[in-house]
Amino acid sequence: MSEQVAPPPAPDAAQPQPGAQVPPPVEEPAKKSGRKKMLGIVGAVVAFLVIAGLKFGVGGFLNQDETADAKAGDCIAELPEVTGTEQEEVDGAKVVECTSTEAAYTVVGRVDGQTEAQAETGAACDQFFKEGQEGYVFSAIEPGKTGYLLCLTKKA
Repeated sequence: MSEQVAPPPAPDAAQPQPGAQVPPPVEEPAKKSGRKKMLGIVGAVVAFLVIAGLKFGVGGFLNQDETADAKAGDCIAELPEVTGTEQEEVDGAKVVECTSTEAAYTVVGRVDGQTEAQAETGAACDQFFKEGQEGYVFSAIEPGKTGYLLCLTKKA
């Protein structure tokens, strides 16, 4: 029978001593991938657009009525000059500061819930005009719906 002798274990391959605890291997924290960051940014932008759409209306960015919140005492920028019973379509009417050089008309009254037929007569604004005062009626009414009238006088 032949005997074999094994060499002694290498000094750096130390065996754990009985009763000694070996610490668990340290795991590096997972890093966010670039794709996850991008999805987070896109999600934030979409959330912003949804909130803005709900607050201002879906078409609010494309076709905004700048006179929708006008009330008595506000001023309106220059509009086309009309006389008698003429009517003229206007784009870009807007409320401006009354101290602005653009201010041409003063809103003396507002009447909501008007039809196109009611707007054509302008009778709803008569109560806001003084005797002998030249008055103008600005209306914002979608076909087949109701809208509002702004009763205007030339700014003094």
